[in-house]
Amino acid sequence: MTDRLYYTDPYNREFDATVARVDQREGRTIVMLDRTSFYPTSGGQPFDTGTLDDSRVVDVFDEDDGSIAHVVDGAFAVGQRVHGVIDWPRRFDHMQQHTGQHVLSAAFDRLFGVRTVSFHLGATMSTIDLARELAPRDLAAAEGEANLIVWENRPVTVRYADAEDASRMPLRKEPKRRGTLRLIDVEGWDLSACGGTHVARTGAIGIIAIGSWERFKGGQRIDFVCGGRALDRIRSLRDATAAAMRLLSVTAEEVPDAIERVQAEAKEQKRAITALQMELAGYRAGELAASAQVTEHGRLVIRPIDADANGLKALASAIIATPGYAVVLVSTSMPALVVVARSPDVTIKANDVLAVLTKRFGGRGGGKPELAQGGGLNASTQEILDAARAAIATETQRA
Repeated sequence: MTDRLYYTDPYNREFDATVARVDQREGRTIVMLDRTSFYPTSGGQPFDTGTLDDSRVVDVFDEDDGSIAHVVDGAFAVGQRVHGVIDWPRRFDHMQQHTGQHVLSAAFDRLFGVRTVSFHLGATMSTIDLARELAPRDLAAAEGEANLIVWENRPVTVRYADAEDASRMPLRKEPKRRGTLRLIDVEGWDLSACGGTHVARTGAIGIIAIGSWERFKGGQRIDFVCGGRALDRIRSLRDATAAAMRLLSVTAEEVPDAIERVQAEAKEQKRAITALQMELAGYRAGELAASAQVTEHGRLVIRPIDADANGLKALASAIIATPGYAVVLVSTSMPALVVVARSPDVTIKANDVLAVLTKRFGGRGGGKPELAQGGGLNASTQEILDAARAAIATETQRA
């Protein structure tokens, strides 16, 4: 059993301890101490990192016997005295997020009677899963109420109670554990059983900001940030907005309308470009069709083309609009793009020819007997063209 120093003093950054056990598991050195300030992954909160003497602590987790395992990158011996140092910025960030979750979850519960099903503290964003969906205006109301509690700088204290005593207390949710419970009390606002680390007063949370929300398992998942993370998010949004204002030559308030305008213009330009490509494809298709090789299998157009997938497809489609043609167009770029097509009166199957090419040269693709396309073929253009010619000959013989 490890004495968990963070239970009584989450602000403690350094401690001395004695090595109680050392294990080797799957190539990792695992050290158990008689006492520790390192928090193990639990209750949706990630583990602490830091150092034991000169070794890094890279993971911390609970053992079945009640001890805490520290995964380290150095060598230790039973009975050795060690000095532990917590990565304080990481610990304080977790304290801000976890206490913020208590305050925000209590707001959802108090204002709308919606309970928190689960909580996860991520590396950049934390989530609360609610039992049912709330409207955006209700989320904003809960967010506002939670921040009032933050700015009132209420005390956050720890107390203990057995299950019988706790059953008579106004806990936000029924605890899953029995025996002695550790209770986190946000004065006059929230009382919850929790083994995590928390700030001493709500003011240290700084701010609670909801980022986004979505439907999740019949309820709603809320993304939120607190304290330092909220400041980082504001800086990121500030920089992104400033860049958009500069590029679009508009004010911050005009950015959404300007983006819509640019998107509409881009769609119109894309339609115009597509129309021009189709017109150009018609001219190029005529030239390619005129130079087609007359074979016993029909008129064969098999050529390298400097074009993207859409260009290849447009050309092939224009050629096969005339009866009697089989077409294989291969891009000059590497890895290669391929389009195989045929006129309705030609018997080869374009998708079968493409399958032969991708099986031999790699890549992926598919389509129908009339037209198939693929990409990622690793071979020279000439190799692909030669293989396509042979595949068409084989297909024609089968037909």
